[in-house]
Amino acid sequence: MIRTSARSAVPAARLGALGLAAILVLGGCSGSSGDPNAEAAELSPLTSERAEPTENATSSATPSPTATYKPATAEGAAENVPLPVMPELAKEESAEGLRAFGEYWFSLVNYGFETGDSAPVMEISAQDCERCNIFYANLEEGYVNDDWIHGGKININSAGTQFVKTPQGRYQLLLSIRQEAVANRGPNGKVFFEHPIDKTTTAQIMEATYVSDHWVVNLVENM
Repeated sequence: MIRTSARSAVPAARLGALGLAAILVLGGCSGSSGDPNAEAAELSPLTSERAEPTENATSSATPSPTATYKPATAEGAAENVPLPVMPELAKEESAEGLRAFGEYWFSLVNYGFETGDSAPVMEISAQDCERCNIFYANLEEGYVNDDWIHGGKININSAGTQFVKTPQGRYQLLLSIRQEAVANRGPNGKVFFEHPIDKTTTAQIMEATYVSDHWVVNLVENM
């Protein structure tokens, strides 16, 4: 939507802070061109443990040693957001490793919603991941000047994989996800975009390649 402020107008084609929500959760998709048998993979609850954040957590502003994490509110952006740490399991080329990596990748997406920083998720995503690139652009838009993103966390309910390579040499991970309410906000109570919480779940497919000693996301689509 177009903003009405002193700064230059935002194109009407803007997708807003929903970012991956509009691109991944709510938007339609053409499906994956990979192994169709992966659609039969059984989804199961994620069991990999999330690693504890490092002491020197990255945020939009360098936190002091005693800084306390504060989630975003209608009045202001999140503060001192801890950067998720990749669990050792997510580095393995295995079904369990892929599931742990998928969870870690989405944790970096959520970190981006809270900080406006897309660099961590960009580092483990392919340059030609189309929806990833749209997310980066919309994330930057959500934090222009003093604006921020409120909410938008994507929760993974379950994930599963047959762990069989597609003709493109990728592995597929099927996920059931749900996103929390999200809004683009600005100073003085401005709301540029808002979407309520959706209680329905969305089936998604992630394709990733194992390169040398790490995973790289190539594609994320709605099923």
